[in-house]
Amino acid sequence: MRPDAEVEPGSLLVAAPSLNDPNFTRTVVYIIDQRPEGTLGVVLNRPSEVAVLDVLPPWGSHVTKPQCIYIGGPVEQKTALCLAALKAGTDPSKVEGLVGVQGPVALIDLDAEPDDLMPLVRGLRVFAGYAGWGEGQLANEIDRGDWIVVTGLADDVLVGANVDLWGRVLRRQGMPLALLSTYPKDVREN
Repeated sequence: MRPDAEVEPGSLLVAAPSLNDPNFTRTVVYIIDQRPEGTLGVVLNRPSEVAVLDVLPPWGSHVTKPQCIYIGGPVEQKTALCLAALKAGTDPSKVEGLVGVQGPVALIDLDAEPDDLMPLVRGLRVFAGYAGWGEGQLANEIDRGDWIVVTGLADDVLVGANVDLWGRVLRRQGMPLALLSTYPKDVREN
């Protein structure tokens, strides 16, 4: 079985403590799409200083606090993606402007009219750029131990800037993964 066989839309890639790539150190990546030719996701825990209102004015007041753009990853950082947690009973396949990802999480078409979609949404987040892996690349990184693959929750998409999402996700996995949440950012401070 391929190391990335368990990766599917809605999965989280949690950076292993040993992953030193500055783009991904202590990150949590929400997987949006997984196909044999590659994988696409967004980093959930990298808020920027840029307000959504400054870049996408129609959406600025609708974004979950903090109302800033999050850095979704190192690829195409001038591209904006929007993930939403939908209200119970909303079927994204029946709503223009929504593309279902997994369960109550959907991508929102930022060209759509916000007022038409907001009654269906309980929270949303805008990301600049994304994380992407070509064919076999993510499998190699998982095999090397760079990523821990776990099930994501809709609320992970909406977590605030002051929350340690990396630690929270690891803690909810139970032992032994929960122990990794105590790994210091800098082992010299241990």
